[in-house]
Amino acid sequence: MTPLLSVTDLHVTLDTRNGPVEVIRGLSFSIGKGETLGFVGESGSGKSITAMSLVGLAPPGTSLRISGKAVFDGADLLALGQREMRAFRGKRIGVVFQDPAAALNPLMNAGDHIREALPSGLSRADAYRRVGELLAEVGLADVPNVRRRYAHELSGGQQQRVVIASALAGDPDLLIADEPTTALDMSVQAQILELLHSLQQARGMAMLLITHDLGVVSKYSRRVVVLQRGTAMEAGPTASVLGAPRHDYTRMLLQSRPRLVATAAASSEQTRDDILSVSDLSVSYPGQGPLSPRIQALDAVDFALRRGDALAIVGESGSGKSTLGKVLVGLVGPDRGRIRFQGRELRPARMTTADRQAIQYIFQDSYGALNPRLNVEQALTEPLAIYGKPRRTWRDEAVRLLEEVDLGSHHLTRYPGELSGGQRQRVNIARALAVSPELLICDEIVSALDVTVQAQVLDLLSRLRLTRRLSLIFISHDLAVVGALCNRTLVMRNARVIEEAPTCDILTAPLNLYTRSLVNAAQELAPAASSSTSMTI
Repeated sequence: MTPLLSVTDLHVTLDTRNGPVEVIRGLSFSIGKGETLGFVGESGSGKSITAMSLVGLAPPGTSLRISGKAVFDGADLLALGQREMRAFRGKRIGVVFQDPAAALNPLMNAGDHIREALPSGLSRADAYRRVGELLAEVGLADVPNVRRRYAHELSGGQQQRVVIASALAGDPDLLIADEPTTALDMSVQAQILELLHSLQQARGMAMLLITHDLGVVSKYSRRVVVLQRGTAMEAGPTASVLGAPRHDYTRMLLQSRPRLVATAAASSEQTRDDILSVSDLSVSYPGQGPLSPRIQALDAVDFALRRGDALAIVGESGSGKSTLGKVLVGLVGPDRGRIRFQGRELRPARMTTADRQAIQYIFQDSYGALNPRLNVEQALTEPLAIYGKPRRTWRDEAVRLLEEVDLGSHHLTRYPGELSGGQRQRVNIARALAVSPELLICDEIVSALDVTVQAQVLDLLSRLRLTRRLSLIFISHDLAVVGALCNRTLVMRNARVIEEAPTCDILTAPLNLYTRSLVNAAQELAPAASSSTSMTI
């Protein structure tokens, strides 16, 4: 196969305020015309930096020093100036980023985004027609309506389809897909991956697929490169690398991925009381116009959580999962319904200080949840100050909290931007623990983490559940993760609870057709079968 892109001896150094850091060390690889190459590895392994260096981009506030060769269809990308690079980036090389909401300008509608990416020189009529064609090509229905919508009016899956349409507008020969489904639920993940695969096949594009999900690589890439700390640990045909890995690091990645089985211990203490019970809970939001009907976010939701249990809430985007969690901590007010917590009435609009301490919420975005101007010590002592803990105890308590989440005291002086995603999420967990809660609500807190860090955070939550006797509500789209942590699962769709059962029953014998589709989607993204990586049900 003729290489479309051939990278030889790539070195990338990141200039930081603490000095230069070499993040890519002598990396070589190639991508053939029409081929999909998978890049896998932990956070910080160099996957995204490699891709961004090829198109002349760098992380915000940093600069890159690059050496080596990256020959794309006869031209060395690394030797191009910024003006010459613009002839490639967005035209012959398209990029799909991880977070579609961040990739879309909130002041531009979907149609404007795609029109901006089209080749110059098109008439207004031709541009309008081409935007419609691209929206239809990425599987968006009701094109006239979607093209007028802004990012906040689109679901996560719709946002990513608009980003893909923009990346395709220049008719690229190579598409770089950088974690394109990390923030999406399981069923939408499958749809977007199938869309990218079908577009690649229909257009004859090459694709660099960057992901931490070994199941995605197993299904969609013919060859794979396994990166660790900027070095290729292993490369070759995907079936060989994942089926019979030669390197310990590759084996570790495979062993770290949660299997689609229920491994969380089920409780046999049937006499325990309910720490939380919800009945007839309903929430609606205003429609898009003054005459539009209200949008139902929760519709007559009922469930109970026993003390010490870990309850998973799963479902597609827009099903009501996060709304339910936010009602329980008073961030969203219900239209009607009853919530009882620890045997007393809980009123989200007038939560007491004791209730706010007892129920803590951990958000998906580990960076956005922390104030970038506060270091770790300040972030951990802030809730201690709010709830009146003696000042003389703050530093010792911050150190103790860090140790409890497996971080050292040397992290106290670091700021969020100096921590990895897994470290930031541990700080958020420690911050939630600072006020000794009874219930933790975890909203997609491991979805953006690579498999090894996911496993570490899940182990941490399992341990905290036992040592602190915590109850957990775990909102997730990943059934393998749910099986590793939660003993019960509640499935939501279209604002309603459609099934609730022990997690082992949900994963092995789901009753609802929609639940079965979620389980099937998870099975389809399982890695290639091997003795250590099978995800059988």
